Amino acid sequence: MHPQLTSDKRIACKDLIEALEACHAQGWSRFTGACNQTKHDLNMCLRKERIERTARNREGAKVRRQKVEQVWSELHQDD
Repeated sequence: MHPQLTSDKRIACKDLIEALEACHAQGWSRFTGACNQTKHDLNMCLRKERIERTARNREGAKVRRQKVEQVWSELHQDD
């Protein structure tokens, strides 16, 4: 399942979210597989967004870790 798909949180995939919701609102479309391609496209968009977000978080964590290591080394130099 997808995380909560509110368009204000997922601006990059907003069009796909709206298209999937419209497809699901058509009744039998979601049961007959008519929405499968839209759902796949949404999955790929959300995946791309997640990968980009984790890469940014990883880089931020490296910077924070370097700062912590620097502070610790400065602290131990004074001893």
